[in-house]
Amino acid sequence: MTRSALIVGAGLGLSAALARKCRAAGMEVALAARDGEKARAVAEETGATLHTCDASSIEDVAALFDALDAATGTPDLVVYNPSARLRGPITELDPAATRAAIEVTCFGAFLVAQQAARRMLARGSGSILFTGASAGVKGFANSSVFAMGKFGLRGLAQSLARELHPQNIHIGHFVIDGGIRAAHRPERQDDGSDNMLDPDAIAEAYLQFHTQHRSAWAWEVELRPWVEKF
Repeated sequence: MTRSALIVGAGLGLSAALARKCRAAGMEVALAARDGEKARAVAEETGATLHTCDASSIEDVAALFDALDAATGTPDLVVYNPSARLRGPITELDPAATRAAIEVTCFGAFLVAQQAARRMLARGSGSILFTGASAGVKGFANSSVFAMGKFGLRGLAQSLARELHPQNIHIGHFVIDGGIRAAHRPERQDDGSDNMLDPDAIAEAYLQFHTQHRSAWAWEVELRPWVEKF
């Protein structure tokens, strides 16, 4: 039976690396992004289907999973990557922009997880993985909005692990503690020092997590470059 993966928040970085790894593992890949143009090259390279979806929209997420039902069925692996940063002191943050950022980082993860869990429970298997950050375990100054979103994401993952692991649904939260190398961003290109996370190495860790034997499931993994301080 052909396995399938859904990557939400698809773009040129980690999501692209995940799409390539999943495809190399023989999986059918679906990419979902608010701006489909950013992921179009990745979709063409990997043969993935491309879906326009605002992850913070109840209607968009429901429509995404309905489309997958009709095309490839319930994904074996779902990865939630979207997040929104809004920096600044608490006294100057725009409340509407703050709410929108939290909806992308955290509420969207709930929406995707809910739709995925309903289907995976009916089938009896699946993995749902969330891309977290250092901000999910340590709030930084002038970064309260990102911390709220990522703390909420981590709480969602921990609760779902306790709820769904006994029902054979594997939940994973990845603390990405450091910058991710990106060929399309000059400030994050490879300088040979390994001082940034390699997106291909992160993607490999995600696939290894997905294939863990259920007698030894993890629910959270921290990934950081070897030179990054704890």
